[in-house]
Amino acid sequence: MKAPTIQDVARHARVAVGTVSRVLNGHLGVKPATRQRVLDVIKELDYSPNLIARSMTSRRTGSVGIIVPFFTRPFFNEVLQGVEIATTRSGHEFMLYNVQTDDQCQAYFRELPKQRKVDGLLVISLYPDDATAVSFRRAGMPVVLVDAYHPLLTSLIVDNIEGGYQAVKCLIEHGHRRIGFINGIPESDFRFNPANDRLAGLQRAFDEAGIQYEPDLVLTAQWNRSGGREAALQLLTRPDRPTAIFATSDLQAVGVLEAARSLHLSVPAELSVIGFDGIELAEIMELSTIQQPIQHMGELGAQKLIALIEDNEDSESRPELIRLQTSLLQRQTIASPPHYT
Repeated sequence: MKAPTIQDVARHARVAVGTVSRVLNGHLGVKPATRQRVLDVIKELDYSPNLIARSMTSRRTGSVGIIVPFFTRPFFNEVLQGVEIATTRSGHEFMLYNVQTDDQCQAYFRELPKQRKVDGLLVISLYPDDATAVSFRRAGMPVVLVDAYHPLLTSLIVDNIEGGYQAVKCLIEHGHRRIGFINGIPESDFRFNPANDRLAGLQRAFDEAGIQYEPDLVLTAQWNRSGGREAALQLLTRPDRPTAIFATSDLQAVGVLEAARSLHLSVPAELSVIGFDGIELAEIMELSTIQQPIQHMGELGAQKLIALIEDNEDSESRPELIRLQTSLLQRQTIASPPHYT
């Protein structure tokens, strides 16, 4: 008769292999009822310590590592909510590695695969270079990128160009021709700036509608409310101010609303505003926005990583590119410009 395996224990106990591993190793974080169910199955199947030792040659920890910049920002917080849903369902724990500088990021990329404190890495909005991607492969470390892309790694990205196009097309369909755009300052340390793709979407919508692109209506600002407010004040105090503003993040767009209020401009009667992301604050403010599937992105990314770990394969062996679509959420901040017929 074939000896039972750790996979058999997991299946009979209706838990993930990582959960069985944590029970066997005495890790905290397993619910008492779940722990007892696993122990009962081990006894029922007569799963012996010697077989356990042989079946656990992979030395899994039951944990995944999450490398993320600026995790207190609403966007990243919502991604992490999705990660938590997936890891809770699978019985995995996750260890959060927040990075503030590129040196810190590169240190995590370099050291975590060696330390083996986690079974795989989920990297959010950070772009590993070619050498780093190759080093992940050599270390046999499963890695999945969320909101970032590398051809050697399974990657989940949203179509930022299409999202930018949707936002501006909506404004054009309401009759706007002078549309300001607030770009985001590139996170130069981390080599990502999705706002550039959103600007490309704006230009595509302009070309399609025969509207001339005016660089002086494009300003660059911090990704937060104060950045949006300061840029909007510059745009809205011009004699030929735009009738609509597309901000590359919802936080910037909230800053635009604050600037309009300070100038006694009515939104949307005198100014239309649309953001990008679809964070919870946008719903509270009744802000029109381009919705990213933020939480789903985190959940799906974690699911992909856990599947790679459980299949005992590294993500570089069969990398996937998963494109997630955005959607337009038109709320109370878009209307036709004054005197439009």
